[in-house]
Amino acid sequence: MTTSTRGAAAAPAVLVLEDGRTFRGRAYGAVGETFGEAVFNTGMTGYQETLTDPSYCRQVVVMTAPHVGNTGVNDEDDESKKIWVAGYVVRDPARIPSNWRSRRSLDDELVQQGVVGISGIDTRALTRHLRERGAMRVGIFSGPALADEATLLARVQQAPEMKGANLSDEVATSEAYVVPAIGEKKFTVAAIDLGIKGMTPHRMAERGIEVHVLPASATLEEVYALAPDGVFLSNGPGDPATADLTVVKGVLERKTPLFGICFGNQLLGRALGFGTYKLKYGHRGINQPVQDRTTGKVEVTAHNHGFAVEAPLDKVSDTPYGRAEVSHVCLNDNVVEGLQLLDQPAFSVQYHPEAAAGPHDAAYLFDRFTSLMNTAQMEAERA
Repeated sequence: MTTSTRGAAAAPAVLVLEDGRTFRGRAYGAVGETFGEAVFNTGMTGYQETLTDPSYCRQVVVMTAPHVGNTGVNDEDDESKKIWVAGYVVRDPARIPSNWRSRRSLDDELVQQGVVGISGIDTRALTRHLRERGAMRVGIFSGPALADEATLLARVQQAPEMKGANLSDEVATSEAYVVPAIGEKKFTVAAIDLGIKGMTPHRMAERGIEVHVLPASATLEEVYALAPDGVFLSNGPGDPATADLTVVKGVLERKTPLFGICFGNQLLGRALGFGTYKLKYGHRGINQPVQDRTTGKVEVTAHNHGFAVEAPLDKVSDTPYGRAEVSHVCLNDNVVEGLQLLDQPAFSVQYHPEAAAGPHDAAYLFDRFTSLMNTAQMEAERA
């Protein structure tokens, strides 16, 4: 329940974690209450892309950068049609935005979309707490009359957990749509929308790919009705253990070139027979070092994931679809950041190569996907 009122920053607010720790500050954005999973993002820029990333559905995002909102909100950088975060936590919001593309303040945008936030708290202390105790349920409450902390804590502890949450249908498109190729059309790709960001099909379109974005509920028959040269599995929120793997396994059986990112990486991993698990506090930000083990190159990458694939780093694994290996690994904690099949054209990464927002070190992965489709086309012509 929220009320969108200007001047909300003057209202008192309190953030209550499920382990009982509380932080008091001022309302930022809409006044009301919200619940979700408390996570932190280490990016110093790109807050508009973060807010509109569907992968943040049901998450209350804590920004580690102390100043947020300096460049306001524009009409070009949204990654979807709405803000998806369940709540927003900042230390020092900008009083006056300044950027030539800015159309309104971040506070105004949060109010307009009914997003409850809190400002003026020690986000460094909150981040350290989440690193030590792990991501957990949280509530933000604001307004002139707040209940006692024991009552608020009980409500937080009744909120649903992220583990076991199936959220793809909640964030995905309900109707298929097409992003046309820029310039000459070279390939057709069926992209399964599990929470896709707008920049992702654009990156493929830049490479001559006509992208058909399909709902998360799309069937294998609907995918192949497009006669795709490749299939793409997008990012998205929730627990990968809840996902239906029918389409992924069907694509692997047909040996169609397959590329997955983030949630798509987890689905490929589970389809290959690997497990997935919840990270203590996840990877969220635009400065994560990852090594491409196929080349030895180290990339600075954009991440947003709370789950990871459990696969051996030290050997090639046998799967129902041929041999597979870990292709990318996080240099901070050795978390699996990518998989590839050695006997057919399928690979995935756990991060965001579309770089919205973030560095462009991983843009080559889209070229790798087009190379797989080009090879498959040539082999089909020879056959």
